[in-house]
Amino acid sequence: MSNDFPLRKIIHVDMDAFYASVEQLDNPELRGKPVAVGGSSKRGVVAAASYEARKYGVRSAMSSVMAQRNCPELIFVNARFDRYKEISKIVRGIFYQYTDLVEPLSLDEAYLDVTVNKKGNPSASLLAKEIRQKIFDATGLNASAGISINKFIAKVASDINKPNGQKTVNPEEVLQFLEDLEIRKFYGVGKVTAEKMYKLGIFTGKDLKLKTEAFLEENFGKSGSYYYNVVRGIHNSEVKPHRIPKSVGAERTFNENLSSEVFMLERLDHIAEELEKRLKKANIAGKTVTLKIKYSDFTLNTRSKTLTYFISAKSLILETAKELLYQEKLQNSVRLLGISLANLNTEKEEKDSKKEVVSVQLKFEF
Repeated sequence: MSNDFPLRKIIHVDMDAFYASVEQLDNPELRGKPVAVGGSSKRGVVAAASYEARKYGVRSAMSSVMAQRNCPELIFVNARFDRYKEISKIVRGIFYQYTDLVEPLSLDEAYLDVTVNKKGNPSASLLAKEIRQKIFDATGLNASAGISINKFIAKVASDINKPNGQKTVNPEEVLQFLEDLEIRKFYGVGKVTAEKMYKLGIFTGKDLKLKTEAFLEENFGKSGSYYYNVVRGIHNSEVKPHRIPKSVGAERTFNENLSSEVFMLERLDHIAEELEKRLKKANIAGKTVTLKIKYSDFTLNTRSKTLTYFISAKSLILETAKELLYQEKLQNSVRLLGISLANLNTEKEEKDSKKEVVSVQLKFEF
């Protein structure tokens, strides 16, 4: 592997079935049973599933109807985000005992750069084990971890020995690990992309590595270069303690499908109002408005327009969203509408905040 890119000691910590595990922790009667966090109504969606439920094929983002069909014994519980945030705060407090370079991805997972750490421990693997034990002692919950030279590999590795395990991919093991990896396990390769790769004869990292950068860009656009690099162990993204959002949005799923644009405009008014509140709270404005439409058959359509000036006011957001709604005829009745704002005025701040990365020697203990 080349020494031309920065090599770090990165830990990706991921709480195991976090929301569902919190519910089982707080209610002993749910332990050992298939649990789904989310609404059980016909319009409900699973936000999280316990490992007992996952054995039946229940997954997050699955409709509640399908989840119950897969697992008739499934127990639905309502989400309690205040409680999840409370525990997440405890977990993050533990992270900061080891490093200030913590990048939360959500309430239940984060990257930690421990190349230089507060414990002075050169072993990222031992640090990960210690962190996971501290989380369990403080919360009663299990966490898994992935440890490697960059964020991409650490993220992939954290799934290998779940639940309640960890996987270290040492520098000299990186290339073989990536070559052996099934393509659907590559972070950033979703179901649709995986299917496309299968058709192109790409089933593993080794298959991906045989393709030229030009071929991958031709078939996958800008993502092609990303795939070309990560399979070679190249992913230079730093752990960013203060992640600057790329977009801000709001959306609503409706109890009944909407087929009239008049009713949709009424809902968009409420969504634009919520979006304006979020933008004002964060003191953010943006130029690109995207309208998200999910139809009753679950197909997704997005329409975007980029303005020449930054906006954050509800009136301007709604005006652009209306224009996008009428841009083309609706294909079906609608179950969800969303509006997001991207191309934000925070992007210059992010560029200015980047610091020079110091490259480290390849040979060091993990």
